[in-house]
Amino acid sequence: MADTLPSEFDVIVIGTGLPESIFAAACSRSGQRVLHVDSRSYYGGNWASFSFSGLLSWLEEYQENSDIVNDSPVWQDHILENEEAIALSRKDKTIQHVEVFCYASQDLHEDVEEAGALQKNHALVTSTNSTEAADSACLPTEDESLSTVSCEILIEQTPSNDPETALEVNGAEVTGEKENHCDDKTCVPSTSTEEMSENVPIAEDTTEQPKKNKITYSQIIKEGRRFNIDLVSKLLYSRGLLIDLLIKSNVSRYAEFKNITRILAFRDGRVEQVPCSRADVFNSKQLSMVEKRMLMKFLTFCMEYEKYPDEYKGYEEITFYEYLKTQKLTPNLQYIVLHSIAMTSQTASSTIDGLKATKNFLHCLGRYGNTPFLFPLYGQGELPQCFCRMCAVFGGTYCLRHSVQCLVVDKESRKCKAIIDQFGQRIISKHFLVEDSYFSENTCSRVQYRQISRAVLITDRSVLKTDSDQQISILTVPAEEPGTFAVRVIELCSSTMTCMKGTYLVHLTCTSSKTAREDLEPVVQKLFIPYTEVEIG
Repeated sequence: MADTLPSEFDVIVIGTGLPESIFAAACSRSGQRVLHVDSRSYYGGNWASFSFSGLLSWLEEYQENSDIVNDSPVWQDHILENEEAIALSRKDKTIQHVEVFCYASQDLHEDVEEAGALQKNHALVTSTNSTEAADSACLPTEDESLSTVSCEILIEQTPSNDPETALEVNGAEVTGEKENHCDDKTCVPSTSTEEMSENVPIAEDTTEQPKKNKITYSQIIKEGRRFNIDLVSKLLYSRGLLIDLLIKSNVSRYAEFKNITRILAFRDGRVEQVPCSRADVFNSKQLSMVEKRMLMKFLTFCMEYEKYPDEYKGYEEITFYEYLKTQKLTPNLQYIVLHSIAMTSQTASSTIDGLKATKNFLHCLGRYGNTPFLFPLYGQGELPQCFCRMCAVFGGTYCLRHSVQCLVVDKESRKCKAIIDQFGQRIISKHFLVEDSYFSENTCSRVQYRQISRAVLITDRSVLKTDSDQQISILTVPAEEPGTFAVRVIELCSSTMTCMKGTYLVHLTCTSSKTAREDLEPVVQKLFIPYTEVEIG
């Protein structure tokens, strides 16, 4: 491959995460010669999505390569006297403390393998504990009731733009096959009817349904290609800069989105649905008529709060939570606005931050559905791939499994001049963009990172059961103790093409205060029950 690469490009991008992919696509579309390289074998970097077995393989591969050190780098002979080299790391250290928990009956036999898989990977099918692992590796399984798989992850957060996208919003389940350029991620549409054979239409038999729909580890392995497990879980606001970019650049033709169907709240140990649109508010049975009027009046003010500075001028120095107490809102309404509409911190968000968040929420309502959020079919890993496709269409050159050993920097100007790849080839360019995970800790010593705790669960029942089993939900669980943070819960159903039918994929995220397990396990225990603790009768 080294012999076939040109020796000069206008732009070199290292890493295929979402920011890097957007930059590469923009440069390629403007007519510049772009080289986009990644040492990984898949697109998306820390934004990638994996099938179930792909995630197991990814974790195994990372652990095997965790101690790789270049003792005699080949690039030293290519550095001139007036140059110096910045070595790039081959190990992503932004993710640590990965743990895998299995609550399902592990009835795995040697003849059980993923449908359509070329080879079977038995690695890490039982509980494992890794002190340093990359990306959101979470391996789930479940059985009856709510079987959960918790993955402990401490992640350095990349700039959180909370991508907002609006492409083609699909209200129905997708059944056609979808092209996928990610080596470790294969998207298989839900076209099989075998999973429906266990559904019992007769009312008298519904009491037996949990037994018949019991999810086992073997079944998850067999249907592993129906899972698309994101390393980064985000919902997308339906209005914003990223939406404009997706639409104006025509990248929207490469992806489809579904609207989040409900926003939930956790109060007094119960999960309940929150009204967010005008129709929801007036149809809600949770609110009294007085509360409905109070809420609509306050939300109307938030939509144009800049026009009424006298209403909040004296409260700019206090938290949004304290400000809500002054607005003649009942405790019930204060809770809904703070945790389910503004979705801000009770202790850290100022009045202005809360008003801005509330306005943004309301501004995004109604564009594509009854809530302000969208989620891409097949997971967040589709977004980087969409921009990679666009870059390739305009002539960008892509090289996966292609390591860059170092950046070549001029000593006087301190400008980057070239890269040297794994084959020792020196490639010159005018502009460079490098994903921060490639830099060593010393190189990024002045960068302040925020640590994030993440968990991914596979469950067989929704956190809030309704008549429809195809609900996409977002839930905020407030912090209960000082020094801890609220936990954001995103529950995805099978119509998002991220999990097999009869299961849900649940992402939990919060700012780290301890380890991921210590941060998230209390919330998991509140929302989910391992099947071993449920009376099976």
